[in-house]
Amino acid sequence: MIVRYLPRYLATLSITFWVGGMWMLGYVAVPTLFRILPDRQLAGIVAGHLFTSLAYVGMACALYLLVYQLKQFGHAALHRATFRIIGMMLLLVLIGQFVLQPILADLKARAFPLDVMSSFFASQFTTWHAVSGILYLIQSLLGIALVLVSRSE
Repeated sequence: MIVRYLPRYLATLSITFWVGGMWMLGYVAVPTLFRILPDRQLAGIVAGHLFTSLAYVGMACALYLLVYQLKQFGHAALHRATFRIIGMMLLLVLIGQFVLQPILADLKARAFPLDVMSSFFASQFTTWHAVSGILYLIQSLLGIALVLVSRSE
């Protein structure tokens, strides 16, 4: 009996793991790191590694969810809100991981041996970090929409 519903259970777990992870990491764990660690640079390094791990989790979950939707609904999946939300979230993950993160890493490397925030590159880093934060917020809100829509479809 459980095997029959396993793909659906995995879809539900994927949404829970991905969206829950996004909210826990971005709005609880990372702010806590910056609050309790005495070195902001160390907090940033740890946060960066955690966000990278979450990005790969998100990519894996998104791919499973998209394949699941296509298998369940065929071409009709392309017109479903769930499919479109997952696609938008995946796009934001890819932009964050493969466009914005390399820009931020390059600015940090160019600032070395200084902390990027104490360097000539601080304003550029702040700008790109803000762009990254806005995209993460949009992705987080889409995650809420995904949870709600997937329950009703």
